[in-house]
Amino acid sequence: MKLFAAALLIALLHPAAQAQTEDAAPVELTGTLAKVRAARAITLAYRESSVPFSYRSARGEPIGYSVELCKRVAEAIGDAVGRQLEVKWLAVTAETRIEAIVSGRADLECGSTTNNLERRRQVAFSPVIFVAGTKLLVGRGSPIRSYRDLGGKVVVVTSGTTNEGAMREIARRFKIDFRLAAARDHADSYAQLEAGRADAFATDDVLLYGLLAEHRGQKSYQVVGEFLSYDPYGIMFRKGDAQLADTVQRAFHDLAEDGEIERQYKRWFLQRLPSGQSLGLPMSPQLETIIRAMAAKPE
Repeated sequence: MKLFAAALLIALLHPAAQAQTEDAAPVELTGTLAKVRAARAITLAYRESSVPFSYRSARGEPIGYSVELCKRVAEAIGDAVGRQLEVKWLAVTAETRIEAIVSGRADLECGSTTNNLERRRQVAFSPVIFVAGTKLLVGRGSPIRSYRDLGGKVVVVTSGTTNEGAMREIARRFKIDFRLAAARDHADSYAQLEAGRADAFATDDVLLYGLLAEHRGQKSYQVVGEFLSYDPYGIMFRKGDAQLADTVQRAFHDLAEDGEIERQYKRWFLQRLPSGQSLGLPMSPQLETIIRAMAAKPE
């Protein structure tokens, strides 16, 4: 990471200015790199209940797989601009996360956000950090085993997620008459299921397993059905910012090459979470292939 940062800093400086000290301003920095250097701070957006990607610890601190990867990228950005940056945190929801990046309130979004065509019209994404898909969470003993059993039922989704669109498409395509309810965040969706106000909760399978682990709900609920969508996760940042995009891309190359992504995966998906529970979810062959490609020498 340090070697890349030094190389990027040199590339961004005029030859005559390469001997500048940390406090001397690099020239030709633009966009987010210029912004964070001037502010001596970077703002990271996080989610409050996207276990184990991005959520609050018992002490109220942002933790999780995406949060840790974002911290490493923030360090690379600091190295690239020649300054140690203060990390500031901004809590966002599924509905507010894109606006936070577009408006500049946050510089990186560290959550469980699917990289799709619609969102790429507004924001940019890091390389893929996880691959998930929509499934259903139901109570044990429920007659629901797949989307085919949802007729006449209430399905809760988290507002602003790709899962909401996936379930609307399922209803349209297969002419299944279920009622869709929307909640503010994943914790609220889970609470609606617990309270009996919904018959199923539809979101990414890994988030369902994370919520079950966090709430110790494995004896009461189960994840069922086939995948109803394909959701590759990435870290969001501002679109049209070439220097930032290059920094993020190279930072992830370094993280993959160094094995840090794999270490963080084991930490959050195979070991015990702070709650004492474990997802016990081995890395998928898809993600293994993605990380190997990420570690290859950048062009």
